[in-house]
Amino acid sequence: MKTTIKYWGIVPAAGVGKRMQADRPKQYLPLNGVTVIEQSLTCLLQVQQFTAVVVAISKEDPYWPELSISKNARIRTAAGGKERADSVLSALHSVADSAADDDWVLVHDAARPCITQSDVEHLIDELQNHEVGGILGQASHDTLKSVDENLAITDTVDRSKIWRAFTPQMFRYGALKTALQEAAEKGWVVTDDASALELQGKQPKMIAGRADNLKITRPEDLALAQFYLEQQQ
Repeated sequence: MKTTIKYWGIVPAAGVGKRMQADRPKQYLPLNGVTVIEQSLTCLLQVQQFTAVVVAISKEDPYWPELSISKNARIRTAAGGKERADSVLSALHSVADSAADDDWVLVHDAARPCITQSDVEHLIDELQNHEVGGILGQASHDTLKSVDENLAITDTVDRSKIWRAFTPQMFRYGALKTALQEAAEKGWVVTDDASALELQGKQPKMIAGRADNLKITRPEDLALAQFYLEQQQ
């Protein structure tokens, strides 16, 4: 009997976001009438394929319980970790009793509130039969420079092979869990989920997504995100 493949969303949201210089983590800053994380989660919950969306939050987080979306029936929570990869791994372990190795996991940054339902569904459609999985991204249109420790330019990089990595990033449950566990055990630094799979010798696929899938990192990004959301509506 064929087993039905499930889709799980994971949103690591235990970060502090020091570069925002705000009085709270960036995922809880106001945006478009709600908070940044509510904007991100609202989009993910529109994707019918998801069995659940797991949000990894800090144990001492005072903001999350105050959000109405935290009571949504399709939202689950897991303990956040020190690093992003720790939070993703914690979320994976939290659904171990319900998830199968062949299930798909889509990890999305809480601070990417301009993600669209159509981009998430496009990612799923493109990768559902892929042997590894992949990520949303955009080809780089800027001229790229390498610099030394003094910020002196040493080289111009061939941008034809350079893409900006976005989220969601979509991989099989078992493969992603194994890759993140091995990276943690060996002390490898992984800044996104794809890099953990790459360290396993696998080659995730890049899927072109919308350029407005902005990651909020600095104060000026909030105004740009607001503009993008207004344009989408």
